[in-house]
Amino acid sequence: MAEILAEIQKIPPVTRFLVGSSVGVTLSAALNLVSPYSLIYIHQLVTKRWELWRLYTSFFLGSMRLDYVFELAMLYRNSNNLETMYYEGRSSDYAWQLFIACMTIVLANRPLNSWDHHRPLFHTLTYLTCSLAPPGSQTSVMGLITLPVTYFPYAMLGMDLLTNGMDSAAQSVSGMVVGHLWWWLVWGAGTGAGERGLLASYARAPRWLRNIFGERESTRASHRAGYHVVPPRTQDSSCRSTGHRWGTGHTLGSS
Repeated sequence: MAEILAEIQKIPPVTRFLVGSSVGVTLSAALNLVSPYSLIYIHQLVTKRWELWRLYTSFFLGSMRLDYVFELAMLYRNSNNLETMYYEGRSSDYAWQLFIACMTIVLANRPLNSWDHHRPLFHTLTYLTCSLAPPGSQTSVMGLITLPVTYFPYAMLGMDLLTNGMDSAAQSVSGMVVGHLWWWLVWGAGTGAGERGLLASYARAPRWLRNIFGERESTRASHRAGYHVVPPRTQDSSCRSTGHRWGTGHTLGSS
């Protein structure tokens, strides 16, 4: 047990929160410990009865089918990749921007009357991760088709359309739109070499949140200036590698 806890502690804090929340909320519903109805987003109950927990649980209620394993693996890989590479030493910034993205997802899904937001969140993180990947990176879809990593979100959108229909695809599109806005407004449509977007200066976490994560300004500044993106297949073996590596032949979606 101690070894398992030690491995869990190695996961970056925001990613650990996302994965733990997904497992906790989904298993609670799957095991009938909590009614799924009490976990989904219902606008009237949130705004009139102040059942605010639905804003949280609606993002982490998974499909409760076999493909949930794939969803959970992709949630971990995308978030871990973002937090350990592009937000290294700045988990508070990642948490703050993710919170704003989640609120935007809720607003974007109001016209769709969505009851859950886990698919839009999945596609937001997928889109941002793929957009920040080094140019020329490739990946494969379920080990069947190799394609540039920038096209991977659209492949996932196509799978949603084929397997779950138009309603699910519309939710996925809303997540991709939020992911694009995040990439464009914060990162300046770049590939992870630094935040140069129009709202980059406003996307920094407030001081109280930085204090929760125990981040000092000097440490944050050194990480902000220390990004280094290595093109595919040219990374020296002596360099430290963290997170998910977008290399040729890596299969996303494999167990």
